[in-house]
Amino acid sequence: MASTTPAYNLKVVLKETGLPADTLRAWERRYGLPVPQRTRGGHRLYSERDILTIKWLIARQAEGLSISRAVDLWNEQTASGTDPLAGALPSTLTSAKTTPAETTLDTMRAHWVTACLNFDETSAEQTLNQAFSIFQVEAVCVEVLQKGLSEIGSLWYENHASVQQEHFASNLAMRRLDALLIASPPPTRPHNILVGCPANEWHTFTPLMLALFLRRRGMGVIYLGANVPTERFEETVQAVRANLVILVAQTLASAASLQSAVFALTSKGVNVGYGGRIFNVRPEIVRYIPGHHLGNDVSASLEEVEHILNSKRKTVQTRSASQEYIAAHQFFTSKRPDIELTLRSLVNPLAISSESFQTGVGFIGDNITAALQLGDMNHVSDEMMWVKFLLHAYERPDEELVLFIDAYAKAVNNHINGSGRPIFEWLAAEAQKLKAP
Repeated sequence: MASTTPAYNLKVVLKETGLPADTLRAWERRYGLPVPQRTRGGHRLYSERDILTIKWLIARQAEGLSISRAVDLWNEQTASGTDPLAGALPSTLTSAKTTPAETTLDTMRAHWVTACLNFDETSAEQTLNQAFSIFQVEAVCVEVLQKGLSEIGSLWYENHASVQQEHFASNLAMRRLDALLIASPPPTRPHNILVGCPANEWHTFTPLMLALFLRRRGMGVIYLGANVPTERFEETVQAVRANLVILVAQTLASAASLQSAVFALTSKGVNVGYGGRIFNVRPEIVRYIPGHHLGNDVSASLEEVEHILNSKRKTVQTRSASQEYIAAHQFFTSKRPDIELTLRSLVNPLAISSESFQTGVGFIGDNITAALQLGDMNHVSDEMMWVKFLLHAYERPDEELVLFIDAYAKAVNNHINGSGRPIFEWLAAEAQKLKAP
C-alpha cells in the first residue's frame, strides 16, 4: 500500500510525473487532487500516494478522459469504498530520486525516432503507449511526436533520412492523434471552433494536434483538415455558427493563401486566429494579415484562443503591400507561364530529373508570387534553402544555383521588364550571396 507520509518536494514530483508545475497547481486548486501537506515555510510536500494519484489521473487522460471527468471517476470510486489505486505497484521513490533516464520524454522521443527510422511499427507504438501511460497527453504529443517529427524532418532535409522514413513517421503520428481525438469526451463548453489549413497547405499535424488539445479543454472542435478553400470555411461557419476559425500555414505559399482566406472571413465578421511555422520564421508577415496571431507554439496558441473567446483581443491594424509590389504581383502572375517557358530554354537541368527541375521551378514561382503578395521579396530567401537541398541531393555544385537564378532574372526581365524590379533585385542579391566567398 502506498505511503501517505509527506516526503517529496515539488521538484521530485514534477520529474517523476512529467506534469508541468502550473498544471499540477491548477488541479490542486480546481479539483482538490492531490492534497499535499505544507512545511512551516509553506512549501508543498507530497506523499507516495499523492504521486501515484497524479499518475492515475494522467493515465485516465491518456485513455481520452478530460481531467474533470477523471477526477469525477476518482471521486466516484472512493465514494463507493473502492480504492482507485488498488493493485498499483508500490513506488520505489526516495526523496532524492528522479524519473529514471529510460522513461524521460527525451529518451522516449529518441526511442520513437529510432523505431520510425527502422520502420519498426511495433516498437514505435510500444514507446508511445509507455509514454502516454506515464505522462500527460499534451506533453507526449509535443515532446515526443512533434519534436520527433521535426528531428526526422531535419534528417531528411540534410539528406540523412529518406522520404519513406519521413512519411512512415508522419503516418504513425497522425494515426495516434486521430485516435486520441476520436476518444476525446464530448464538449462541455459553449464554443464551436473550426480548425483547418488554407488552400494549398497539406501539412496537417499541427492543426490536428491543436484540435485535440482544444477538445480536451472541453471545446467543440470541427477539424476540416488540409487544403480547404475559403468558401468551404464560410459555408461551415454559417452551418455550425462557429465562434472562431483557426487556420494553420507552414509555408510561404500557404501563408499567402491564408492571408486571402482571413481577409475574406474577417470582412464578413468571422473571428479568425492563425499560426504555423512560417510565422515563426518570418514574423513580420503577421503585420500583413488581419485576425489574431496565436503565438509561436501550441501552448501559447491555447491561451490565445481562450483570450479571443473571452473577447480580450482586438484585431490589429494591418499593412498593405506597396504599389510597386502590387504591380509586380499582377505582372508576374499574368506572365508566369511565359517566364517559366523561357527559363527552361535558358537552363540545362543537367543531372537533375525533369520532374525535379519542374518541381523546383514551380516552387520558386509559388514563393515569388506569395512574397509579392505579402510585401517583401526577402521572405523567399529562407525558402531558397530547399532548392539548395535539391541540388545537394543530386550532388550538384552551388554554382548551378547561381546560373539558375541568373537565368530566372533574365526571363523575368524579358517578359515584365521594369515592372518586375522587386523580383529582379532580389534575384540579383541572392546570386551575389551565393558568389561571395
